[in-house]
Amino acid sequence: MTGAQPPALRAFVNERGVDVPHGATALDAVRAASASEADAVVAGARTIVDSRGLPLRPDAPAFAGAIYRTITARRDPAGDAE
Repeated sequence: MTGAQPPALRAFVNERGVDVPHGATALDAVRAASASEADAVVAGARTIVDSRGLPLRPDAPAFAGAIYRTITARRDPAGDAE
């Protein structure tokens, strides 16, 4: 069977392997690992970063072997009241 794609791709979220379907997003991969963590990303409390620590959009396409981490979202210092 030439050219057939496997039914899922393997990605890693916070050191946990997850299988997501082709066409999934970074947020889908996070949700596969932890629904509460994905909810925190949607709420803006957490951010998804790649293996180098660079921020990713939640709708970035997931790919086989991707490494995602979730971190506390940075707050805008201009929005902080002192």
